[in-house]
Amino acid sequence: MATFTSSLPDNLLEKLSALAKELQLPKNRLIENALELYLEQVEKASYIKSYKQAATDKDILLVAEEGMQEYFSEINNTDS
Repeated sequence: MATFTSSLPDNLLEKLSALAKELQLPKNRLIENALELYLEQVEKASYIKSYKQAATDKDILLVAEEGMQEYFSEINNTDS
């Protein structure tokens, strides 16, 4: 495990210390948990942004529509 050193504003460090004491967890574990959650949210936001961009891209929509037409054709062929 790598070591990371950083500075925090006093008020944030006080909140971190109080919560660590309340939860009986080390401060570094709280920071790890918070960072993991934050990075997950950033990743989700990135996916959402890419899907929104794709929804306005005419070429991507055309490919998706063609794919759906092929999919429905395959379904109809297997039902007979």
